[in-house]
Amino acid sequence: MNIRIPTAKTLRCDVLVCGAGCAGIAAALAAARQGASTILVERAPFAGGIMTCVGLPFLDGIADSVSGKLITTGIPRELATKLGLCPPNAKTIYDFDPACVYWPHKTAYIRNIERLKALLDRELLAARVRILYHTTACEASVQHGHIRHVLIANKDGLTAIRPHHVVDATGDADIAHFAGARTELTPPVQPMTLHFRIGNVRNWTKASELAARRECRRALREGALRVFYGPGFSFCFAPNEAYVHAVRVPGNAADAADLTRAEIQGRADALAMFDRWQKRIPAFKHSYFITSGPYIGVRETRRIVGRYVLTAADILAQRHFDDAIATGAWYLDMHSNKATAGAAAKEPPVYPGPYDIPYRALLPKRLDNLLVAGRCLSATQRAASSARVTATAMALGEAAGTAAALSARAKCAAPNLPITRLHAALRRRHAAPASFS
Repeated sequence: MNIRIPTAKTLRCDVLVCGAGCAGIAAALAAARQGASTILVERAPFAGGIMTCVGLPFLDGIADSVSGKLITTGIPRELATKLGLCPPNAKTIYDFDPACVYWPHKTAYIRNIERLKALLDRELLAARVRILYHTTACEASVQHGHIRHVLIANKDGLTAIRPHHVVDATGDADIAHFAGARTELTPPVQPMTLHFRIGNVRNWTKASELAARRECRRALREGALRVFYGPGFSFCFAPNEAYVHAVRVPGNAADAADLTRAEIQGRADALAMFDRWQKRIPAFKHSYFITSGPYIGVRETRRIVGRYVLTAADILAQRHFDDAIATGAWYLDMHSNKATAGAAAKEPPVYPGPYDIPYRALLPKRLDNLLVAGRCLSATQRAASSARVTATAMALGEAAGTAAALSARAKCAAPNLPITRLHAALRRRHAAPASFS
């Protein structure tokens, strides 16, 4: 029996951006500021992705982690400025807060996640982006290599959106997958992490951190935890509030059942850690569990196999690309699915220095009006471990959104957009890759 699912309406736009995480907000802002009619859909009730849904307060990749030289300008620097993290024309950006000791190489951090949510709302509305929160893109129809419709689901039911160009900023390459583009998922994928925050932590010392590590090791031996890392503590929101990196859940977030399992496991692990620390470590005696999530953080799922596949060798050699559209600067950040007490990985981090990311890495093969941005770019697993981070994802989103708008205006396929036009538009926005500035 064939069941026809009717759609209540069809929406049209120049650029549809799916996902309002780091890549998606930059893509939507860039497209709308180029004059394109832009729709942004997001499953959460707010924008920001890992910064707001997961609570990660760092603009990783905005600067060279070693020298502090600001690498990623454009929208990442604009948002950093509006959050009070740096002046408008900053050339360097550091975090000198001595309380943020666990990540001494970190750049500026976001001090209030709720203010970031409100800022992103204001910026998107000011750019005349049509925002649909609580909305999931759930299917795509393709004809002759061209995405005709993207189906979305929300409180209105099912709606078909007919865009000129689409930016897939879902993180999981959902639209590319639905449209039949070639994607890959390299097993084992890196584990997920549920971040959490603990209030009223008193008299914190290095001994407190070491004691927390010992308790995690004990929980592992006793079977109360299956895996963990660190734990890493940062006091970036308040002097007596611990923001914790420690939960590690292996799994595939591109699978609905496995993602559900990971969320449940992550919450259980976070509370198991907290309960032990509160009972056995003086600094946590009067503390309380503030919050986790609300979403688990996902490092890796599907990536497109695009017109160029960025490799770790490219990154480490700092290879130059004539079609570079963004600059990466983060280290090769591969997380193990095993316990790594005291750190995120057993091996010391490898810092490549600033490197180019080519436009072709945003373009799936055999589709003429789809671009991707963020961690689902065309890259090997190890290369993506560097290019996936917050500020770099924003830079990729800004390039993808700009290219989508320019292509829509010129009525051309995204792969046929002259790279000189894209470079010129990014320069006007002070968003050109570092090697072209």
